[in-house]
Amino acid sequence: MRESTGESRHEGERQRVATGTQHTAQLDQVIVRFAGDSGDGMQLTGDRFTTSSALLGNDLSTFPDFPAEIRAPAGTLNGVSAFQVHISDHDILTPGDAPDVLVAMNPAALKANIDLMDKGTIILVNSDAFEERNLAKAGYAENPLTDGSLGAYTVYEVPMTSITQEVCKEAGVKPRDAERSKNFFALGLVSWLYTRPIEPTLAWITERFGAKPQVAEANSRAFRAGFDFGETAELFESNYEVRPSTFEPGEYVQVTGNSAMAWGLIAAARLAGLPLFLGSYPITPASDILHELSRRKEFGIRTFQAEDEIAGVGAALGASFGGALGVTTTSGPGLDLKSETIGLAINLELPLVIVDVQRGGPSTGLPTKTEQADLLHAMYGRHGEAPLPIIAPQNPSDCFAIAIEAVRLAVKYRTPVIVLSDGYLANGAEPWKLPDLDAIPAIEPNFASAPNHVDDDGTESFWPYIRDAETLARPWAPPGVPGLEHRIGGLEKADGSGNVSYDGVNHERMVHLRHDKIAGIAKDIPLLEVNDETGDAQLLLVSWGSTYAAVAAGVKRVRARGMKAAHAHLRYLNPFPSNLGEVLGRYSQILVPEVNMGQLSRILRSEFLVDAQSLSKMQGVPFRVMEIEAAITAILGGKS
Repeated sequence: MRESTGESRHEGERQRVATGTQHTAQLDQVIVRFAGDSGDGMQLTGDRFTTSSALLGNDLSTFPDFPAEIRAPAGTLNGVSAFQVHISDHDILTPGDAPDVLVAMNPAALKANIDLMDKGTIILVNSDAFEERNLAKAGYAENPLTDGSLGAYTVYEVPMTSITQEVCKEAGVKPRDAERSKNFFALGLVSWLYTRPIEPTLAWITERFGAKPQVAEANSRAFRAGFDFGETAELFESNYEVRPSTFEPGEYVQVTGNSAMAWGLIAAARLAGLPLFLGSYPITPASDILHELSRRKEFGIRTFQAEDEIAGVGAALGASFGGALGVTTTSGPGLDLKSETIGLAINLELPLVIVDVQRGGPSTGLPTKTEQADLLHAMYGRHGEAPLPIIAPQNPSDCFAIAIEAVRLAVKYRTPVIVLSDGYLANGAEPWKLPDLDAIPAIEPNFASAPNHVDDDGTESFWPYIRDAETLARPWAPPGVPGLEHRIGGLEKADGSGNVSYDGVNHERMVHLRHDKIAGIAKDIPLLEVNDETGDAQLLLVSWGSTYAAVAAGVKRVRARGMKAAHAHLRYLNPFPSNLGEVLGRYSQILVPEVNMGQLSRILRSEFLVDAQSLSKMQGVPFRVMEIEAAITAILGGKS
């Protein structure tokens, strides 16, 4: 063990509480990062630590960090998988900036994550993995455990692999098979270090691996061994406790963005009284929505895993034509391929929900890393004048509400709607208070039921493009209803009758009608709210999508230092809230943090003629709060 030369949260913010001979230090929050080879089970380890913390009542936020390759060569930097979790006894927004503890299962995990660590923080290493071959794979010329390079940190060297193999001997588990359980040893050790309850994890192991008793036994033994090692090894000066947070009364679950999105789509379908049909092609990081919906057949959901992206959206649009709620899920490359069919949906004016879980691009790009670079694609990425609503969730749990809102807009206005989630939101987790579904307004599909036009000869007929006076939405008339037969297809329609029309004047009229319908949605969405404590801030930060958490936390930090900054968050990106121009006009300086090259700031400059400055990050990871704080400080010059 090497002691820190700096001061960490563990040293500077704790109060010791005697518990016999063992001392437990109180912390208000802690950030733990598990890292190892992609085969070491780090995502599972982090998820179980998160679950036990949720059961204990902590507020939490997570950030799973996947390697880009499904199975990179073991022990290499490209194969490092990490999971960061921030737990606290108070309300938090982000998975944290710098970890307080790094659990490194091999040299590559240490090297890939050491730059995230502040001086004085804790590093737990699996010392068994720091042998010459693994060091060479990670690019170490010398062993960092012995060359003094980690002197600024508190390093605990624990032979996790060999202890795991030893405790599994009695269960008849071979050493190579036992090694696979070393992640549970690490989980047990960290569970002791932060006084997590062990019973839920042991029960989960029994349930998860019940069909393989030897595997369940090995994992249970490894987990208990890690917990007992922390208790008996006398390596640690103390362990730590993060007490439960205070939540608004209600029932809470731990939810990821993709799960919340799937549940929101289910709820919306039931609110609308429509069968839900998902036509989709598996693509990272959106596939979990398909997986979750495919398991929910008790709600009458139909999922179709198509042969490609085009078939997926085509099937979803066909379901909408048939009177179902058509949904398709994808990421950026799939949105490219779906664009022509989305244009068809705009021409047909049928409800369709497109969920784009953004990732790094272009092309295959960074398939497991997050990005916000599809905004301009969603806004303009179709031929012809083809507007549609665009909305974006602000955190993982908000994916539930945004899914319902997407369905409401699609059904009410007879239009495709694009939802811009991203990899950070999709895989991140947080506590979510279960909503009262009875309090959510119903979504009325208002299907056409009778002819709506009197022809010149006095007979009644159905015209599919006679519009509602308020919403400009056309009737939704699924096939099979006598008297409501009508044409569909990609050719331009005549206003009212829906007959094929090549008339230029009619085409211009239809273009304006489709535009005005989408623009009119601005009257049906909330006004933009601004968080401006003093009312005299000159700097406004505008966030959208997953930048919400870091921006909100960064603004809070600078205010605590006496600086004046305001914050406005956009969930509606097309159309914008009707008061956005007025809000922007109140501030002399506008900063737009985005995980792209400045796409929203470009739109704001062109639409509202304001000097919206960009703060861009394109590294496949979300903003850290300190980056937002530093940007604000640079603009305000450190002045209050």
